[in-house]
Amino acid sequence: MSLKILTVVGARPQFIKAAPVSRALRREHNEFLLHTGQHYDRNMSQLFFEELEIPAPDLNLEIGSGPHGEQTAQMLVGIERVLQEQKPDRVLVYGDTNSTLAGALAAAKLNIPVDHIEAGLRSFNMTMPEEVNRILTDRISDQLFCPTAAAVAHLRREGITQGVHNTGDVMYDAALHFARLAGERSGILERLDVAPGGYLLATCHRPQNTDDPAALAAIVRALADSGERVIFPVHPRTTGFLRRDGLLEGLEGAGRISVIEPVGYLEMIQLERHARMIVTDSGGVQKEAYFYRVPCITLREETEWVETVEDGWNLLAGSDYDRILGAIRTFSPPAQQTAHYGDGHASEAIVHLLDGTV
Repeated sequence: MSLKILTVVGARPQFIKAAPVSRALRREHNEFLLHTGQHYDRNMSQLFFEELEIPAPDLNLEIGSGPHGEQTAQMLVGIERVLQEQKPDRVLVYGDTNSTLAGALAAAKLNIPVDHIEAGLRSFNMTMPEEVNRILTDRISDQLFCPTAAAVAHLRREGITQGVHNTGDVMYDAALHFARLAGERSGILERLDVAPGGYLLATCHRPQNTDDPAALAAIVRALADSGERVIFPVHPRTTGFLRRDGLLEGLEGAGRISVIEPVGYLEMIQLERHARMIVTDSGGVQKEAYFYRVPCITLREETEWVETVEDGWNLLAGSDYDRILGAIRTFSPPAQQTAHYGDGHASEAIVHLLDGTV
């Protein structure tokens, strides 16, 4: 029996995670893809969807940015209206954004079953809006598709055992697929005149790093003092803080640091795959570094992806200058990795489980 699935996404990373699931889902079921417009991304043009072979959204609510409460409330109104019009059998949400929570809450209020992909992740830092979103979404979901055994264990400790499945990580599915496309279509290494293994890749966007002048200065100084060739795609929001703190000129003036505009997803994948090391505060980039066997230094004190740390491929350095610089100079992961994130077929596993809900 074919199901009508309404998928709620709100940002480019969620489209990328949804890509392999949508491919598997649409072989057997009818999917309506709803974009809340939580994050405006100028790169999300029709070309974006065509190049990455991603289904374009059926509807964009164009909510835009704003305070958390206001943004989530507007999403609830819009999503509820669409659910009443579309009458789906189930609602599928991803991760931990405000779109995730709004989609799950709107569906639960209308007694529509909710399926949560990337369920069970925990940073144990309740100051992060993402932690609030993921905990609440897990509580009202009917099926919880966990990327790792650790995520299953987190839910068990919270008393959630019904409908919990360790499917593996759909992001690993996506990483394998898009690595092939990146190799075929991206020439960014040639444009930046860098050789594989000959540079660090750095990203920084989280408020605890960008909004704190001391933290941002320490990160920038560690990159500059490393003496390494650094490729630093800078988020517009981060650019504003670098300019505010008088750090941008110093970065641009450092001969071995290339401060560049944000790049497309395939270009980012290509930069990640061929970096000597990655320095980041992004959850997604941490995990992609692990998938591509690239050492990662994380500019946070905690991570949802504890397996990458336990395996010795990810080192938490916070925003401390000495820890960051020391890690850049000495961090060396072991040769081995463990298959924490599945076999690259999480999407098919999820669709198979959805088939069992008929």
